[in-house]
Amino acid sequence: MATRENNDERIALLQGTLDLLILRTLLLGPCHGQGVARSIRRQSEEVLFVDHGSLYVALQRLEDRGWIRAKWGVSDNNRKARFYSLTSKGREQLTEKTSEWRRLTRAMGLILDGADAQGEEV
Repeated sequence: MATRENNDERIALLQGTLDLLILRTLLLGPCHGQGVARSIRRQSEEVLFVDHGSLYVALQRLEDRGWIRAKWGVSDNNRKARFYSLTSKGREQLTEKTSEWRRLTRAMGLILDGADAQGEEV
């Protein structure tokens, strides 16, 4: 679940963020695994690259939890592929995980910016 190696401009995904990114991507509509990976890469402005091994393990985990469902279909390049879609339980998880993420990033911002707000140099 990491970024492509050997590129200092990319940031490694934090543990647990891949699930959130997949759920958010599927909010836009059903998509196959390769499409999910491409969407994450494109939306992050080429910063995040999802390792396919990690992606398919995460997709299976989310399906096992009932947060997404899969069915076979045909991709744009005429290949058979599993298309994943968000379930109502997945939408609830997306809302909950997004809220958790925003609380975490706000708390981190308060700590990291706190020194600036108090006139301290970092």
